[in-house]
Amino acid sequence: MKAIKIFSIVMLFFVVNVSAQQISTADLQVTGLTCSMCSNATQKSLETLGFISSVKPDLNKNIFVLTFKKDANVNLDLVRKKVQDAGFSVGGLMANFNFSDVKVDDKGQAVVNGNVYRFVNVKGKTLTGMVKASVVDKDFISGSAFKKQAATANSDAYASGTGVVNGKKTRIYHLVLS
Repeated sequence: MKAIKIFSIVMLFFVVNVSAQQISTADLQVTGLTCSMCSNATQKSLETLGFISSVKPDLNKNIFVLTFKKDANVNLDLVRKKVQDAGFSVGGLMANFNFSDVKVDDKGQAVVNGNVYRFVNVKGKTLTGMVKASVVDKDFISGSAFKKQAATANSDAYASGTGVVNGKKTRIYHLVLS
């Protein structure tokens, strides 16, 4: 009987976790691309991520439009790592987040399905529906933009991208709403 209860609790967590869709698409700007071979290498690297359903490059703007699988847990750090593995850098990432009554506290922080977001330009607000936001963490924007953003981020976690949330060291994404 105890095993059945534990199994039920684990399955409930799994169902809740899987049904959490937060990010549907993203425009990923990649720097350092000089030719179509560079673009192909980046596209192939990104396509190895299991949570991405399609990657559409725009060579004129050095942007890749990423579409994520429905109900997939999107890891933006893995997206950045795949770009770096291909030999390039992320110049910017603007994503479409689908929020459902997400409360942003007075410090600009919101916890959604285990992900922690700290909004640079939003505090004390409830977010609902499709929201465009840029990731402004280190290695998601240029070095000069990162330094400029650090002055306004007003967050101890901004430099490292991690902080203590509920007594546990946690990845914190810093976002700017469009």
